[in-house]
Amino acid sequence: MTERIAVQVSGLDRISELGVKAELRARPELRLVEPAEPGISPVVLVVADAVGAPSLRLVRELRAQRSRRIVLVLTGIDDAALLNAIEVGVSGVVLRRDATPERLVGAVTQAAANNGVLSPQLLGRLLEQVSRLQRQVLEPRGLQLSGMSGREIEVLRLISEGLEIKEIAERLAYSERTIKNALHGVIGRFQLRNRTHAVAFAMREGLI
Repeated sequence: MTERIAVQVSGLDRISELGVKAELRARPELRLVEPAEPGISPVVLVVADAVGAPSLRLVRELRAQRSRRIVLVLTGIDDAALLNAIEVGVSGVVLRRDATPERLVGAVTQAAANNGVLSPQLLGRLLEQVSRLQRQVLEPRGLQLSGMSGREIEVLRLISEGLEIKEIAERLAYSERTIKNALHGVIGRFQLRNRTHAVAFAMREGLI
């Protein structure tokens, strides 16, 4: 028999919390646990009307308690609040109008597997926000979503191929100082130790 997934429900109001618990209690895939249960790292469903100071504070408290898989169940959410929720570390968002028992079980299962959980509508809005960030904020500064410029990525790629600073400068038609500044900028921005660490970081992130 497949082991049931431990899930904790925390609501900002008792009625909402009890309602979600009632929907999930009979599900054979899940096992409802209480916050004080020792030795358990459950998926946590936080039930709230919206993303505001109380819900964000609760998420931060849960993360301080080492809860790493948190799904918000909300009445509604706007674009700014969606980004705020992701910023504080939630694994996903489910709107109450979509929160059937099957949908909640699916969200818990995805979060337990360390996957993100967003409805197609919310995912589309998030992608639009990311696209707007790229167009309006990053591109004017010569940056990509990775936080690196095309020049920085190219410098790291050439270092990974064994080229020295002088050779890279000649290849890219920049001064050696420009190449060194690009490299130092990456090392400082991402708190890396040296150029080898910078190359390893870029490779791990799939940039080169």
